[in-house]
Amino acid sequence: MQFFKDELLSYLGITAEPVTIGPTEFVHLEAKQLYEDFNFIKPDRSWIHLEFESDGIREEDLRRFRSYEAVTAFIRSVDITTYVICSSTVKEIRFELNTGYNTYRIIPVRLKDRDSDELFARLFEKQKQGVKPNRADLVPLLLATLMSGNTDQKERIILANRLITESGTISESDMVRMQAVLYTLANKFLSKDDLNQVKEALFMTPLGQMLVNDGIEKGIEKGMEMGMEKGIKKGIEKGAGALISACQEVGLTYDSTRKKLIEKLELDSSTASRYMEEFWSAFTKQ
Repeated sequence: MQFFKDELLSYLGITAEPVTIGPTEFVHLEAKQLYEDFNFIKPDRSWIHLEFESDGIREEDLRRFRSYEAVTAFIRSVDITTYVICSSTVKEIRFELNTGYNTYRIIPVRLKDRDSDELFARLFEKQKQGVKPNRADLVPLLLATLMSGNTDQKERIILANRLITESGTISESDMVRMQAVLYTLANKFLSKDDLNQVKEALFMTPLGQMLVNDGIEKGIEKGMEMGMEKGIKKGIEKGAGALISACQEVGLTYDSTRKKLIEKLELDSSTASRYMEEFWSAFTKQ
């Protein structure tokens, strides 16, 4: 969202300059979770709300966007303008909804007048001539999937990723941000099969490795938490003297279990801390 705000709003023709990012999840009065796409906050505290639509914009879509605005505006006491980003293939675009005395409007945004084939041809020609594309050359690639052109959307994202990865002119942090935007748009506009192919292309990129490492780390953490819970439960059932055996049953060592338990109890009351000291004192005698 930060990269989208800094680099792509003006490219989409949205000239307002937000100063920060707004939250995108709100709880309805009936506890219904509302998931909006992007929200940005302008200097006057009004909001820019972005939605992405791969199909046409129909009446039910406008009613949904209107509900987002109504709930968000009520909770935050802000004025909101909704922009709906559409791909060039969208044919049915409704931007106005009459609701009794009121008329609700969104601002549709399309890049149909921009040709993705020309963009890729120009950059590949530069590459062929040994000229490295600069950052300004690469940023439009992030929106290639929204442009017109004969290349299908999946291939555009894969080609854009290739050009960004091979550019050699941007930092790794910028590369990760750009790939994150590509993946976000792929998730919005591609079918499940096409998205899986894009995931494969992104797997060996810095973004892909970061996501894999994050998944592994969370998996290990979750596994340790589950193992600890089992160890604690068995320890309570069998008594302090059998806690070592209980931990071994679930694949945990005494040292790792003690460390995790102490970390948890440091956040509890002093009474629990004193109890823990006594507990470990008895525990170490077993």
